[in-house]
Amino acid sequence: MDLIATHTNDVLKVLHHGLIVDRRITRRLKKRPLLNLARKMRAALPARLMRLLKLIGKMAEEKEFAAFVIGGFVRDLIMNVRNYDVDIVVEGNAIEFAKAFADRLKGSLVIHRKFGTATVVMPWGLGRNGRFKVDIATARRERYEFPAALPDVEFSSLRDDLYRRDFTINAMAIVLNSKNFGQLIDFFNGQRHLEEGVVSVLHKESFMDDPTRIFRAVRFEQRYGFKIDKPTENLIKKAIKKDMFGRTGNMRIRDELILILKEEDPMRAIRRMHQLDELRFIHPKIKMQEDLRSLFKSIKQTCRWYKKSQLKERSLDDWLMYLMALFENLDKKDAKAICNKFAFRRGDTMRIASYKEEGDRVLKFMSQKKKMPPSSVYKRLRPLSYEVILVLYAKADDRKIKSRIINFLLKSNDIKIKTTGDDLKRLGFKPGPALGKALKEILYAKIDDKIETRKDELSLAREMLK
Repeated sequence: MDLIATHTNDVLKVLHHGLIVDRRITRRLKKRPLLNLARKMRAALPARLMRLLKLIGKMAEEKEFAAFVIGGFVRDLIMNVRNYDVDIVVEGNAIEFAKAFADRLKGSLVIHRKFGTATVVMPWGLGRNGRFKVDIATARRERYEFPAALPDVEFSSLRDDLYRRDFTINAMAIVLNSKNFGQLIDFFNGQRHLEEGVVSVLHKESFMDDPTRIFRAVRFEQRYGFKIDKPTENLIKKAIKKDMFGRTGNMRIRDELILILKEEDPMRAIRRMHQLDELRFIHPKIKMQEDLRSLFKSIKQTCRWYKKSQLKERSLDDWLMYLMALFENLDKKDAKAICNKFAFRRGDTMRIASYKEEGDRVLKFMSQKKKMPPSSVYKRLRPLSYEVILVLYAKADDRKIKSRIINFLLKSNDIKIKTTGDDLKRLGFKPGPALGKALKEILYAKIDDKIETRKDELSLAREMLK
């Protein structure tokens, strides 16, 4: 449903006392009233978040500003998808507004003056971390000096602000001023495209301005089961032919790849990237093969098991496991080159390197048919991250290997000894490597069920001392 036509003579003005729509629009929409989402917001949002949005509208009116919540929040609200990422645009001074908002909420404030934006972090949250942030920006337009450049920013109107966004489904806003609270603003047919399941860019230079939108198009298409429309797909292919990714910051490409790998079913997006010939911009040796699909599927099942297990309290970087799978057919040198090129964090690079260095050796070791004490598995798996261990579990097609990994995760890895280094010193051990080795041997004996109590541990220590 085209709620607000996009012709240039259709003027939308937002004043501090409420939303005023040009009479020409009003006449055309008498039979198609503007959509108000206030009731939907009350039903879908936590009461605390609803109060927060109303407070933003009230404070905007006090300063004679117009305030809107925009973007993904609006898209997902219409689709009945939970999304508490709050991005606010004000037609007014966002930094001035953010300062007052932070003072009122007793939140911390981060200001980016160059872009006219600020982030307010409240000391309470709607999730586990106990914090909640709101991003606030002055309505602005962007100008790209050359393709793929970072934009020059100038302050403007809400319509200009929405027009600079990536896709029509992300270019909608909701009025927060009290007189028209909940009013949907949709200049570019975003709601209609949601209903039709279409991902469509706002203008033909979109991918030239920002090539990372190519990744985002795939991500939204596959997340919602939508379809990139033909004009948009043609623009993607045109940008790819012009090698626009070669002009884009590698860290921005990395961030978009990580977001894709964080999706519920990342293989769908990877397969689509392959169809659009995008994977070569990560590395030309990455190929879409059946073994890659199978490994992604197995990792997804493994992550699902992990989150239901008693281990779930230990956080897991699922996306990194999928990245390891994506690098499966690359050698260590190529994997390291990708990590360096896209500036992955040191910890992520180290986990990928350990998978490439140790993964196959560990699987080969644990595939032995002979009886293997749990401590032998412990010695092999303990130095590895959970991400590497679980990819090995997903990759293994031998029940024996899977059983040994599960036993390590659920039992061996949690076993601790009660004997300390000071205890061993009192028995006569000298500080140094021998003492550390003795503590390890006691632990291995306990893992193998050879000893149970602290008394047993000390007895074993005395025997080692002799």
